[in-house]
Amino acid sequence: MDSLSLSAVVAALETLYPPESAAGWDRVGLVTGDLDQPVARILFALDPTLAVIDEAAAWCADLIVTHHPLLLRGVHSVATTSAKGATVTALVVAGIALYVAHTNADVADPGVSSVLADALGLASQRALSQIEGYAAGRVGELPAPESLAQFAARVAEALPATAGGIRVAGDPEARVSRVAVMGGAGDDQFEAVRVSGADVYVTADLRHHPVLEAREEARAGTPYLIDAGHWATESLWLASACQRLIAAIGDDPGSPARVETRVSTVRTEPWTFVVGANAAGGVS
Repeated sequence: MDSLSLSAVVAALETLYPPESAAGWDRVGLVTGDLDQPVARILFALDPTLAVIDEAAAWCADLIVTHHPLLLRGVHSVATTSAKGATVTALVVAGIALYVAHTNADVADPGVSSVLADALGLASQRALSQIEGYAAGRVGELPAPESLAQFAARVAEALPATAGGIRVAGDPEARVSRVAVMGGAGDDQFEAVRVSGADVYVTADLRHHPVLEAREEARAGTPYLIDAGHWATESLWLASACQRLIAAIGDDPGSPARVETRVSTVRTEPWTFVVGANAAGGVS
């Protein structure tokens, strides 16, 4: 069977995650690579870090697909004196293409938030909100009501473990049934969560002031809040993206694969340890 070109893989990715569905501020698509180059091995990772590129080079990957952009903001140099410059140089020297599916993967179905909702066992899923005309986030129902503490344990079990663990704002004994989720940073969706009637909201990167204000607005009631970490809430999407790309390429399970895919083993969560967690008391 003939090998695939990068242009064919890019076309498949853009069918799955249309670039026009990305937010206006985002930078998605092909970052490095020659559309005519052959692609036999594809590595999926959340972030295009130097360690991920080293892993790709060691595996002889031809393409890295990441969720987070490498060049989201303008740069004026790609000299190796900066991390971004060293990254671009490493990609080019190794002949490894880089493709980014970011907010267009967030709003896809299945996409980052739907994969997260599925992992938590949510039924009757629907969109949480609309962002630039595209469905974003998910709201769904648990199989049966459970305590907030039990649900937080469900989240911890479903997601990869992180240094920071799961942070929860709410009464551990409160009953929850309807759940809203937004993979990655989601503290700009509190109003949509309230409108949805969700009992608890799972997202990441929650900041002190927005959370404090949201809990004040709730008068200690719903929606309760769970910060499960940016890397953890988005990393589940990678396996889904691998499977969807293989299907889009049209590999026959009974025939030799045209491409190999794998999810990076590099943890790009930046945190390594915490000290004094639950120092003020709470559920351990």
